Amino acid sequence: MKDLPDNIPRIFGHEAFGVVESVGEQVDEFAAGDAVVPTFLGQCSECVDCRSARSNMCSKYRFAVRPGMPRDGTTRFTDGQGRPLHHFFGVSSFAEYTVVDVNQVVKLNPAVPPALACLLSCGASTGVGAAWKQAKVEPGSSVAIFGLGAVGLAVAEGARICGASKIIGVDINPEKCELGKKFGVTHFINPKELGEEKPVHQAIAEMTDGGADYCFECIGLAALMNDAFRSSRDGWGKTIILGVEMHGAPLCISPHEILHGKSVIGSMFGGVKPKQDIPILADKYMNKELELDKFITHEVGLKDINQAFDLLLQGKSLRCTIWMDK
Repeated sequence: MKDLPDNIPRIFGHEAFGVVESVGEQVDEFAAGDAVVPTFLGQCSECVDCRSARSNMCSKYRFAVRPGMPRDGTTRFTDGQGRPLHHFFGVSSFAEYTVVDVNQVVKLNPAVPPALACLLSCGASTGVGAAWKQAKVEPGSSVAIFGLGAVGLAVAEGARICGASKIIGVDINPEKCELGKKFGVTHFINPKELGEEKPVHQAIAEMTDGGADYCFECIGLAALMNDAFRSSRDGWGKTIILGVEMHGAPLCISPHEILHGKSVIGSMFGGVKPKQDIPILADKYMNKELELDKFITHEVGLKDINQAFDLLLQGKSLRCTIWMDK
């Protein structure tokens, strides 16, 4: 324990569904028994950003990977010996009970199955929102998605719902070709199969008569972000970056291509305002417009949580539901 960082031990997990057990004295937005999903992104609904349609980034409770609660930085968790356990993203859902700030909780239609409601807490909302809210993909448009993990496939699902006519998936895993079709992917590119003579952006330009209208980077590699940008169309091509670059590499793009009308935008939580947009996504599921079931590939109990991580590392799982009562 002495050799661990200050913010360890920590309760991880940030994508969840739950039922409110109790609320604080000044909380009137929720009551015991409410079906809810926690979110890593807060929404106070009062600051200039929350009141603007141009942003989903609350400026009063800014997103941060903090070890405690957002208001005072303290922890609400202790172990059996009374020693502090730290928070993660303000959610800490790998536990039977958690404590979440009121600004990071969204009331949900209880008719949405818990296993699927979890997806709206982060992954599905991020991907679908990026196509729907951030890019505003238009019917008949072309889309290229770099990385067909759960978020990338959620982008494909969002593009499908928006009516895109050509959805190109780019991934080095050949198994993603068939998987992508379930989410609306119409064309697939494996960069390893192209060889060095034809870069990805050239292949996409040939498929789309000049470049994709919308490109999404869903991995978090600066080089891939540049590939996505180069694959977008001159004049109006838009590149949306969802991946988090963790290696410190800078994003290097050609200023000449910027002059030709291309644009790049970052996307946090897919541009989704949690309290107003997640219920809309839930309604889209209830209306059979948004298909969430296909994201769930495995289920385990909390005691087998390490099995869920193994499946993820092996590339065998999109989303594994972790049940607290099984």
